[in-house]
Amino acid sequence: MKLKELQNDAIDLLKRLIKTQSFSGEEDKTAELLEGWFKEKEMTFYRHLNNVWATNKYFDSSKPSLLLNSHHDTVKPNSAYTRDPFEPEIEDGKLYGLGSNDAGGCLVSLLATFTWYYLAKDLNYNLIFAGTGEEEINGKNGIACMLPKMPKIDVAIVGEPTLMQLAIAEKGLIVFDAKVMGTPSHAAHPNENNAIYKTADVLKWFEKFDFPRESKALGKVKLTVTQINAGSQHNVVPGHVDMVIDVRVNDAYSNTEINQILQENAPVDKITARSLRLNSSSIAKDHDLIKAGIALGMETYGSPTLSDQAMLNCPSLKLGPGDSTRSHSADEFIYIREIEEGIDTYIKLLGKAFKNK
Repeated sequence: MKLKELQNDAIDLLKRLIKTQSFSGEEDKTAELLEGWFKEKEMTFYRHLNNVWATNKYFDSSKPSLLLNSHHDTVKPNSAYTRDPFEPEIEDGKLYGLGSNDAGGCLVSLLATFTWYYLAKDLNYNLIFAGTGEEEINGKNGIACMLPKMPKIDVAIVGEPTLMQLAIAEKGLIVFDAKVMGTPSHAAHPNENNAIYKTADVLKWFEKFDFPRESKALGKVKLTVTQINAGSQHNVVPGHVDMVIDVRVNDAYSNTEINQILQENAPVDKITARSLRLNSSSIAKDHDLIKAGIALGMETYGSPTLSDQAMLNCPSLKLGPGDSTRSHSADEFIYIREIEEGIDTYIKLLGKAFKNK
């Protein structure tokens, strides 16, 4: 297949994906579209729930494996849309539509790249493609449930919009629920144990608290109080204040370490992590993939946003066409040229990193 034909087919698939609602957990119809690609190209594939995956034709278990992964679920369109989010319109070189940028452009570009190499016999790495669901909700029925079903993965490219620059590290995430206790009372009576007043000092502690270990790629751990809730009526002092703390974890800490530090030090009566499974991820700068990307003129950086990388337990790189700042925005779009260039660059990157000379 010629490159231009493959690029056109990928863009056509993206248009059909945009037209098909695929909110997280409801991706069955877009999974069928991915199945259709494999059937049309006469490539063997597998499906589990709303996840579609495949290996290259000449898969060799004695070789290491490279995963090409992106997601086909979307968030729900926000109220600021001025266009039909399910109508794939092209205007001024932009393809508009929900999920076009996050992460449809990456998905079809990686799928096209997998198709390009599907019949290759001389690869140093096996290729595994996985188009998965539930990324936007960090769900358990997406890439997390696929890992035991696929061959062992040695390294991964996760398709998210990075302007085709190399995100060699990604912050992990822990969400904590915390509680500050006090004495409930009538507002007219004295109360020296008012939970709301006590919370003022607690908030100041969280604002000033510092995790000392800094990462070259990801900087410092970012801790932010994002929600606070207390009280039910004007004349009742509440017995407790509930807080939510968002912690973006660099690769200098494990999520378990962060949890232990806050359990031991946070001046609250109770603090509980909702999950410790969304760890930071990274790949060494001297990995073949990164060296190949740098040789192609690509730059490296650390990403503050979360992706399915957090579910993987191998070195991983986040890379894809599109711009992260467009994700979840009204009238979402991706440039047609970004998809074309993305496919071309993915193919060159893999060819340089893993194809025998």
